Amino acid sequence: MSHAPEVQEERPLVSTRAADIAVALLFLVASAVVIADSMRLGFNWRPNEGPAPGYFPFYIAVVMALASAVNLARAVALPPEGEATLTTRPGFMRMMAIFIPAVVYVAATTWIGIYVASAIYIAGFMIFFGRFALWKAAGVSLSIAAIAFMMFEVWFLVPLPKGPLEAAIGY
Repeated sequence: MSHAPEVQEERPLVSTRAADIAVALLFLVASAVVIADSMRLGFNWRPNEGPAPGYFPFYIAVVMALASAVNLARAVALPPEGEATLTTRPGFMRMMAIFIPAVVYVAATTWIGIYVASAIYIAGFMIFFGRFALWKAAGVSLSIAAIAFMMFEVWFLVPLPKGPLEAAIGY
């Protein structure tokens, strides 16, 4: 008699309720910062001038704060037992496998430029997550970087962050 392998249940790392509470609190803090700065700038309507600099940010932050307060109240009111799981440890690690390279990519654009960083980022994802052959990843990533370079730098004349490679070819 054969038995199917026993599937081990993944323990929850973060519940949806806890994440809802944390996000609502963060948005309330962000709203408070925007509201305070809008009050400093002025959020009234000036006759013959129009809105003061803080007018639109103030009202958007008020709406954001109200929505966050509603979400916070709904999340706090939910009973803690039987909470839905937002993620587990393996799920969190999979998210970090996407998030950390994205952060490194953004930081790398400062030193090596957006085109080289993009080629490395695309190739890395193709190799490690897509399991593509190195030659396919290199071909696709270099082609995309070259097309982006031509489109932004040459055709549209939109300067993007460049590094030593672009400096070496005169850009």
